[in-house]
Amino acid sequence: MNSAWPQPLDPLHSVALSALAAALPLFLVLILMGGLRKSGLFASFCGLIAAILLALFLWQMPAVLVLWSALYGMVYAIWPILWIVFTALWLYNLTQDTGKFELFRRWMEQHASADSSIQAVLVAFCFGALLEGTAGFGAPVAVTACLLVGLGHPARRAVLVALIANTAPVAFGALGIPIIALAGVTGLDLAKLSAMAGRQVPILSLLLPAYLIVVVSGTKGLRRNWPIALVTGLSFALTQFLVSNFWGPYIADVLASSISICATVLFLKIWSPGIPEFKPAESAPLAAPVESPGAPLTAKESFSAWLPWVMLSAVVVLWSWFRLLPLAQSILPIPALHNGVLITLYQKPYAALYTFQPLGPGTAVLVATIITALCLRVPGSTFFHAGLKTLRQLRIPGLTVITVVALAYLYNYSGMAYTLGAAVARVGPSFPIFSGFLGWFACFLSGSDTASNVLFGNLQVAAAHQLHLSPILLAVTNSSGAVAGKMVSPQNIAVGVTTVGLIGQEGKVLRSAFWHSILLAAVVSLIALTQAYWLTWMVP
Repeated sequence: MNSAWPQPLDPLHSVALSALAAALPLFLVLILMGGLRKSGLFASFCGLIAAILLALFLWQMPAVLVLWSALYGMVYAIWPILWIVFTALWLYNLTQDTGKFELFRRWMEQHASADSSIQAVLVAFCFGALLEGTAGFGAPVAVTACLLVGLGHPARRAVLVALIANTAPVAFGALGIPIIALAGVTGLDLAKLSAMAGRQVPILSLLLPAYLIVVVSGTKGLRRNWPIALVTGLSFALTQFLVSNFWGPYIADVLASSISICATVLFLKIWSPGIPEFKPAESAPLAAPVESPGAPLTAKESFSAWLPWVMLSAVVVLWSWFRLLPLAQSILPIPALHNGVLITLYQKPYAALYTFQPLGPGTAVLVATIITALCLRVPGSTFFHAGLKTLRQLRIPGLTVITVVALAYLYNYSGMAYTLGAAVARVGPSFPIFSGFLGWFACFLSGSDTASNVLFGNLQVAAAHQLHLSPILLAVTNSSGAVAGKMVSPQNIAVGVTTVGLIGQEGKVLRSAFWHSILLAAVVSLIALTQAYWLTWMVP
């Protein structure tokens, strides 16, 4: 193409009508999944078809750009997203097939607690944050949902708890990539962005353990277990604040989760919850009754129980420390699409460079899986059987993720996302309230806090300058709001239902998670509003 195609911001010559048209594919996905309880694959496919039709006939996007936008998203969905999920689930299936997961379950009961709400805090929040801080993407939800089901939680509740818990750690996930990407796209100081995120997200981190206890056991459970919620939330939030403000975004989650796990387990040595009331659990697949703890685990059994997960964390951290991710990587421009679109809102060409990293995070997880198999002397047949089982599990969810990411990329390159964002940015001084929801919307669409920051980071900065507010504050609020949107992202839900036997029930999971997501996004927006106009001393 000789010149870039300019994205029309207002194709209907009415900001409100254009924004409404741009939102149609998203409304369609939400209604089909959440309202009509259709599968994630069907809903995302219908959303993709709607986006293609709007891009071609309303936004007047050239067909070749429509094609390459969708294909670009599909390729990115396969590598790195599904590669990470595949290897993480392979490790999980390996622990199942070798009996190490059963040892882990027994260790949790004997050394932590048999109380389901405390298990939710320790597994979904603490351990999930460790996975988010190292691997990111869908690994925390997939693995922690499996762990909770193995501990006796109903399958749908296990996925819901895993999704809710995978919020506060997301802003510093995958070794700080969302904040690093935000600094790159906006040109703002990385240290200040990290510090600002460390003055918003830890508030959620402090509240989240208590919130999870309420979700699992109700207010009676919180009255019984509030000390553990306080210890876990305070240790995590304080560490996350200190590391992000005085060190940077890189290992804020890794250190916070490690310290909170230690603090929680040690506290349980000197404190025990009261006896929970019996409450029949909802029926769900794979929610087997929990057996009695049995004989205490030996030191060797405890070592075997924790080895896969410690190995996973150690390998991913070392992988990043030695900067193996970019080795042998290839940066490939997408034909016709790279610089073939002009972002009218920013008056700059839209790059389309696919970075293929053969040594990406998924490969690091595979190495951890192989080392674990060698250490545990797993037979080759068992190792490869776990991999084949993982492939079968990911067939339908994988197609769902591919379709959703294709929709997200088409939505971005066509300009529909910018149309909706520009419309919201016109609300005036109340914009900080909507700032977090912009991040929520972008993460719902893309399933990634990083993609959310790339999409709307500059929009938040431009709105801040117009309103004479801090660009640091609003840019970070985009990332903080996105953590709540990830909970209801169709691709994240698709990953979550894969390993707990709920494939096809994505709509039910979306319905159960939706208002939790909106509530947390509202909390982030209220925090941003108070920091913008009253608690301005909190902004670096």
